[in-house]
Amino acid sequence: MPIHIRQASDQDIPSLLSLMRHMQHDDPWDEPFQETAVQKNLSELLRNPAYGLAYLACDHQIPIGYLLICFDFSLEYRGKGAWIDELFVEPPHRGLGIGAQLLDLAERAACECGASVLHLEVTHGNPAIELYRRRGFVDHQRYLMTKSLLS
Repeated sequence: MPIHIRQASDQDIPSLLSLMRHMQHDDPWDEPFQETAVQKNLSELLRNPAYGLAYLACDHQIPIGYLLICFDFSLEYRGKGAWIDELFVEPPHRGLGIGAQLLDLAERAACECGASVLHLEVTHGNPAIELYRRRGFVDHQRYLMTKSLLS
């Protein structure tokens, strides 16, 4: 299967949003998926690589998956860090190594951008957890806690 993974651009926003809607059915966010806000923020991320990077996986030019990497800064984790903010592969294409290719790409891209650590979060019970563990990601003894600063 000729899978091509490339960096996404503004022209890919409709494809990325379509895939993101599919992911919401498969593994929804804790926060409401407000497409207008997501589109605005995705556009901002694509225009400013200091925020992160986006990649699109295609099978014969048909988008079948995506990867979003976002950056942060942490003293605990020795400076610039990267987060796999989103990683999704359409169900018919799972189990073919595409997720592993996207993880490899996330590692390379994070290193090339000067990150010293790569994080991800995954829903409890998601079958991808075992893939992440095999790839060297470890569980924390901490809770992820969030407080919205938007009214």
